[in-house]
This record gives sequence, structure tokens and C-alpha cells, in this order.
Amino acid sequence: MGRTLEDKKQIVAELKQALSETQLTVVIDYQGLSVAEITDLRKRLRETDATCKVTKNTLMRIAVEEDDTWKPMTDLLSGTSAFLFVKDDLGSAIKAYQAFQKDTKKTELRGGVMEGQKLDADQVKALTELPTKEELIARIAGAINSIPTKLAVGINAVPKKLAVGINEVPSSLVRAIEAVSKKEEQ
Repeated sequence: MGRTLEDKKQIVAELKQALSETQLTVVIDYQGLSVAEITDLRKRLRETDATCKVTKNTLMRIAVEEDDTWKPMTDLLSGTSAFLFVKDDLGSAIKAYQAFQKDTKKTELRGGVMEGQKLDADQVKALTELPTKEELIARIAGAINSIPTKLAVGINAVPKKLAVGINEVPSSLVRAIEAVSKKEEQ
């Protein structure tokens, strides 16, 4: 028994909703995966706040055809497609998929779409090299903390340099005067 028109409209609406909450959508070929393996992939992705949806390419095409942000995905819609909707932590979600792919050796990463740009498989994999959200927060916090520290060190160093400079000026002045007076005596 096939899906009714109402069922298909509901699926398209769900896809549009998922896309609206997503930063990156990755398209994979899931041919040969068992239900248990797809469940395992979904579990791994859930830990990274990403989801996996298996749907017909035609329904996804309908969902993205009016949205310029996701329209480039139509080039990736062929064969058996599963869609990974990544909300925030792009690197962790892709790493979770890569670990799954390494374990099963059954899926193929076709590419993805991010901010209206189609990404090939290599570009999607390159996203794993980006720092995670936590690493970025730590770097920003470190940079913010270093500013007052450097300012305090700089302010503290100014009086020390002045004190050293004041002490050196008279002694060098005294030596210069002594040298001049010795020359005159000779």
C-alpha cells in the first residue's frame, strides 16, 4: 500500500521544518544498510544533536525546490538517499558519521549543503578539522582573559622602567661628568 497524498504532504512539511533548524545537511547513499545499522547511525548522530532521515528523493526535491538555501541539494538526489541534518556541532556530527562508515563500510558520502553552497565529500570531511563549539568558547574566553592580564603587566612594567631609568640617568650623568673632568685635568 502506497502513501497517500496527505502522507506525502506531511513528510514534505517535516522535511522543511528539519531543514529550517539545520546548518548543514549531508546526503549519504545508505544502500545495503540493515534497520539495525540505520538505528545505530541515528543513535550516534543523536549524541551530537544531529538526525538522520531516510526519505524518497522526490519528496526531498519538493521540500527544497522553493528554498534557495537548500536548492543545491537537488544535484545530490539520486539512488538511495539518507539525509543527515546537523544543527550545531558540525565537526562532531561528521566524525560520528565517519566512525559509523568506518565500522560498516557500507555507506558513501555524496556531499552536503551549507549556507546555500553545495559541498562535495572532501569539503564536508574538511569540516571535521574545524574546532568544536566548546573549543571555540574556550579560545574566546582565553583571549578575553589575556587582555586584562597583559594590560596589568604593561601598567606594572611602566613604573619599573621609569624607576630603572631614573636611577640610571644620574649614574651615567655622574660618569660623564667625571670623564670630562679627568680630560680637563690632563
